[in-house]
Amino acid sequence: MTEITSKYADFEDLRERAVTLRREGLSRRQIRDRLHVDDNDILNRLLQGEPAPEWTKRPRAKDDLRAKARELRLEGKTYDQIQVELGCSKSSISLWVRDLPKPPRRSREDASAIARRGWEATLERREAERQQTKRDAAAEIGTMTERELFVLGVGLYWAEGTKAKPHRRQERVTFVNSDPHMIRVFLAWLRLLKVPPEHLRFHVHIHESADASDAERFWREEVGRPGTFGKTTLKTHNPTTNRKNTGEGYHGCLVVRVNKSAELYRRIEGWWCGIVGAAERADQENRT
Repeated sequence: MTEITSKYADFEDLRERAVTLRREGLSRRQIRDRLHVDDNDILNRLLQGEPAPEWTKRPRAKDDLRAKARELRLEGKTYDQIQVELGCSKSSISLWVRDLPKPPRRSREDASAIARRGWEATLERREAERQQTKRDAAAEIGTMTERELFVLGVGLYWAEGTKAKPHRRQERVTFVNSDPHMIRVFLAWLRLLKVPPEHLRFHVHIHESADASDAERFWREEVGRPGTFGKTTLKTHNPTTNRKNTGEGYHGCLVVRVNKSAELYRRIEGWWCGIVGAAERADQENRT
């Protein structure tokens, strides 16, 4: 009995010392080293109920946002309203304020309107983040060397250009695309290869239900060579097909043909084989 009493007294004395050190602002590690307590369970018992000093608490980026969310919740705001005001996700809001009382229920119309505003705010935030990512990525490219443009153009053509088939050995350089940026890069690549401008011919392919004249004007301005355009090809419109490429932004596709290009086509085919072989060798080196 005396031994138990002695152990209890020793523990209480140790706890008193631990609490005193804690209130002086020492961390758990400092108290452990000062008192030579290596057992975390015993240290937890010694410091039970004693809050950690402020300096040991790690700052969190969302602390201010969390505090504001709790303030708005106490004002009776819903998750949707808090989301509109703070621009954070409802899952985060739920974690921050779920211990607080719920506000009175609103009508379905009011709830729907608030939810729409919250979703619109979320979409705006996501779009801003998306645009910033694109700007940052564009800045990473910087300037492009002639060799980089050369390799890029070969890959671009082999992905989007026409290719000879075993059953139709037509060796002619033809590139078709609806993206003006792709067309610009392809034309820049042809200029790098010293392809004579007089060898280029352009044709517009567009659905007959679209504005063909407007599309022709668009592509003539885009390439800056109005005299080298052939007859526009109209694609038969199928009314049962739900086409997405409609509206003012739809200008069909531009076909770029290079006359007298059989030799160029063969070189492109060879360049592509060279790129594939070089990529495989580089990949093998990366694996070893």
